Amino acid sequence: MSPPKFFLARQPIVGRQRELVAYELLFRTSQQNSATVTDDVAATAAVMQHAFSGLGLQSVLEDKLGFINLSEPLLMSEVIEVLPRERVVLEILETVTLTPAVIERCKALKTAGYRLALDDVITFGEAQQALLPLLEVVKLDVLAMPAAATAALVEALKPFGVNILAEKVDSPEQHDFCHGLGCDLFQGYYFARPTILSGKPVQPSSMLLLKLLGQVAGDAEIGELEITLKQAPDLTVHLLRLVNSVTFGLPRKVASVRTAITLLGRAQLHRWVQIMVFAQQSGGNSAADPLVQTAVVRGYLMELLVKALKPTDRPLSERAFMVGMLSLVDALFGQPMPTLLQALSLEETVHRALLERSGWLGQLLQLVEGMEQDEPSYTEERLAQLGKLSLDDLNRMQVEALAWTARLGRESSGGE
Repeated sequence: MSPPKFFLARQPIVGRQRELVAYELLFRTSQQNSATVTDDVAATAAVMQHAFSGLGLQSVLEDKLGFINLSEPLLMSEVIEVLPRERVVLEILETVTLTPAVIERCKALKTAGYRLALDDVITFGEAQQALLPLLEVVKLDVLAMPAAATAALVEALKPFGVNILAEKVDSPEQHDFCHGLGCDLFQGYYFARPTILSGKPVQPSSMLLLKLLGQVAGDAEIGELEITLKQAPDLTVHLLRLVNSVTFGLPRKVASVRTAITLLGRAQLHRWVQIMVFAQQSGGNSAADPLVQTAVVRGYLMELLVKALKPTDRPLSERAFMVGMLSLVDALFGQPMPTLLQALSLEETVHRALLERSGWLGQLLQLVEGMEQDEPSYTEERLAQLGKLSLDDLNRMQVEALAWTARLGRESSGGE
């Protein structure tokens, strides 16, 4: 019997200062009967094997906690006991009936050192109260409740000392409301979708980076690139550090912008500029910014997809990275995508993929976005259109992209 199909993705969970504190690992089978016991346990076991054994915990979670969804069969099974208790939060789904047997199982897991969370809470009945002493996190479904009910539920939970997580936060208004109530953690498309993070002040260096990005994409002369870089001393310092770190075998350190550009090469310079656009605009803390991480993962995953589907077309893989990386630039700058793209003079296929999600690169971007939003049927449909790749291939590339992004974050934070 072949193993069940599944998708592996993750969604950030942030704190009150929007700092990244955890990921919810999202894995779903795409079959209509994915809620059956056999598929549920088998699919989750397969993901655990991929994410925690074969592919490495560090690649998936970096140094953050991982929230794992558990149905009742999974909660009661021994499968979950292979999970490292110091790295995961076991999230009990709202479909689990809180019977005495379930509560006893939760007591045993807590005694064993596991952290527990309760998902999609909209009521506060006797069953929930019986479980509360065992919980570390309670997740409130803010979309399923009117504001008054959410406020009352938060007030009722506060005496129990649990961390209150507002999930399905899809707008600035929802975030501000839940933040004002005193919620500790937040999760939702507000922290990833490009259309809702708006009004962010733009750092001057980031605007110069956009200009530089357009110049690099348009094969501008080194002299033009040098002039632009010299307008941003902080960027020049980053560039020189980068070149000095990758050319450590040279007898002398690189001291000029022109020499740095020459040694680095246009391909690497292009990659560095794209990453720096996000790192600068996020305050330089790219490793802790969910938006930056999402953009970098998108870029590298799209590059891997092109390398698998069209391995001889290196320019196309580089354009794919740019499409993924820039697909969240409107969220980063709080400005419309058409306005930002006007300053970049991008190649037509890249421009249309970003603006319209059209063309072959647009298809790849839609595939990646579908994975992020936990839409397995949509994702499988897009994957079938591309051909050649299996779900297992896709998941392997996803984890490779997560690992690359984690490594990039560690290197950038350690290079200061």
